[in-house]
Amino acid sequence: MGKRYDLIVFDWDGTVMDSTAIIAGSIQAACRDLDLTVPDDEAARHVIGLSLVQALRYAVPDAPEAMYEPLVARYRYHFLSQDAAIPLFEGARETIAELFDAGYALGVATGKNTAGLQRALDSCGLRHYFHATRTAEQTFSKPNPAMLFELMDELGVKPERTLMVGDTTHDLQLAQNAGVDGVAMGHGAHPAAQLRELQPLALVENFAQLRLWFRDNA
Repeated sequence: MGKRYDLIVFDWDGTVMDSTAIIAGSIQAACRDLDLTVPDDEAARHVIGLSLVQALRYAVPDAPEAMYEPLVARYRYHFLSQDAAIPLFEGARETIAELFDAGYALGVATGKNTAGLQRALDSCGLRHYFHATRTAEQTFSKPNPAMLFELMDELGVKPERTLMVGDTTHDLQLAQNAGVDGVAMGHGAHPAAQLRELQPLALVENFAQLRLWFRDNA
C-alpha cells in the first residue's frame, strides 16, 4: 500500500516535548512576580501553542497593556531556567526517526520563537530529522493557517498529502483552516473532550499508539 501522506507536521510543546507543566508554571510564576492575577492550571495550559504574547493576553486578560512586556520577560526568565532539562515524550525520538527513514518529509509548526525551537532541536538532537520549521515569530500564530501553507509551499506538498499532529485545539484548528488532516495527542495541554469536539482522524494517548496508527493509516 502506498503512503497516504508525504508531509507530517508536528507541534512541539506538549506534543513532542513534555513541556506543558513547565510552560504553565512559568506563566503562573511570571504573574506572581508582577502581582498580576494568576491564571489557574486550566487557563495556563489552554494557551500553550499560541505565540507568547498572544498566550499571555489570553491567560492574563486583565493585565494593563504596559505589563505585557515585563510579563514576557519574567516568563522567559522562569522558562529558560528549566528548558535545558525538559524531556521528550517517551517514544518521540524513535517515532520521528522511523518516519524520517520511511521517506516522509517532516516539519514543525510551533508557537515557540525561532531561537527557542532551535535550542530545543539541538538539545534533544532532532534537528536533522526535520526538513522545515515554522514558528510564531516567523509568521502568523495558530490557528491562522499560514504556518502550514508556508511549510507545504516550501516542501512542495499538497494539503491532501499533509498531516498535522498536535496536542491542542489550536493545532487541530490550524489543520482545519489549512485543509489538512489532523491527529490529536492526548498527553498534552488540552483535555481529550475538547480535542474530540474537533473530530481529528485519531486521538492517541502516546507515541506507541501514534506509531501503530501511522503504520496502519499513513
